Amino acid sequence: MSDARDGVVLLHGISRTARSFRKMELALQRAGYATLNLDYASRRKPLEALTEDIHPAIELFAGGVTGVVHFVCHSMGGLLARAYLAKHRPPRLGRVVMLGTPNGGSEIADRLKDLKAYRAFFGPAGQQLGTKRDAAMVALLPAIDYPIGIIAGNRSIYPISSIGLPRPHDGRVSVTNTRLDGMADHIVIRTSHPWLVRNGEAIAQTMAFLRDGRFHANS
Repeated sequence: MSDARDGVVLLHGISRTARSFRKMELALQRAGYATLNLDYASRRKPLEALTEDIHPAIELFAGGVTGVVHFVCHSMGGLLARAYLAKHRPPRLGRVVMLGTPNGGSEIADRLKDLKAYRAFFGPAGQQLGTKRDAAMVALLPAIDYPIGIIAGNRSIYPISSIGLPRPHDGRVSVTNTRLDGMADHIVIRTSHPWLVRNGEAIAQTMAFLRDGRFHANS
């Protein structure tokens, strides 16, 4: 079993593409992981439909990996992973790393979800990002029973739109709302929401959690 190769599924955030994860993907490949860096229609469908969209590719990828299958997710990609794993959990699931995922919802989405421009740009999934969740959303995101490490940012590049967000925050999600009951570890780094996927420390901490099941202590 020493030659088993682990795989990593990468799920980008809403309105982003697989290109946003390219730096992380290359680092994972250099470390010996097989990778599946998925594009998905984040602005056009709700989470439950996106779960079915990504399933065939993940199922095929997982079937070709000899080791475990990890997930690394940015922002809404973490919610998509939770919904996916609740329904289509791979037989050899490894660990999950979330970067800036609004596990407790986004206060920005609360503020903007009724605006026509927000609804038009972010689509159905954008309406599922708020802090107030109905029974359907609670069912879609059940309690976790697998190891999750969460990386949050505490800097913002959005001085106007992030006004009113509880501090500390990354400009889109408060650090508090990245947390999740049952998580294995949580760490805060000095970067903003969009740069979490490219930040050198975030990449190093992601690799540490996938390898050890915990983050390295901040120096």
